[in-house]
Amino acid sequence: MNPNQAEPSPPSGGARSRLLEAATATIREKGFAATSVDELCAKAGVTKGAFFHHFPSKGSLGVSAVDHWTETSDAFFATAPYHQLDDPLDRILGYLDFRKTLLQGSVAEFTCLAGTMVQEVYGTHPDIRRACDASIGGCAAALESDIAEAMKRYRVRASWTAASLALHTQVVLQGAFILAKAKGEAAVVEASIDHLRRYVELLFRPTGTEAAVAL
Repeated sequence: MNPNQAEPSPPSGGARSRLLEAATATIREKGFAATSVDELCAKAGVTKGAFFHHFPSKGSLGVSAVDHWTETSDAFFATAPYHQLDDPLDRILGYLDFRKTLLQGSVAEFTCLAGTMVQEVYGTHPDIRRACDASIGGCAAALESDIAEAMKRYRVRASWTAASLALHTQVVLQGAFILAKAKGEAAVVEASIDHLRRYVELLFRPTGTEAAVAL
């Protein structure tokens, strides 16, 4: 399943699964506050009683929606082709190239549920904020080992760490998604990924006379 698909598949499975699919699509399109329990029930084809049977509150649904998004996204990225590349730097660059291939459809279809929600609820729903932090942090952690391996292979000695660079990739992506919402198009995300790709290449393959350590 492509996690960037905005619209849920036709209702199938249990009520909880259908509600999570409906929440993923609707919150990405409208935001958490503008998404009502009634709307989610209607979209999932379940009763309000079924909603509160599975989720004590809208906030608990929000946490579960982020967790569902994380599990789905992790599984999706785990099978991406860049993992098959031998060179760890090629895997990092392949990840960025792969992210560009996902910039299809409307803004809601390619932006991140966790990034969308945390901007809105970070001060009001600490449980959702923590789930979003774990989701975005998990994306960074998935790159960290490749970055650490590339640092060894390319003999990069620097004050920055593999963990910090991995998190920076998510900073760029999430920031680009915000600008895509402001502009209503994917072009700014494409350009930001291209800039990030060039930056990563410079860190590991400096073109000037200075060594990578200077970066």
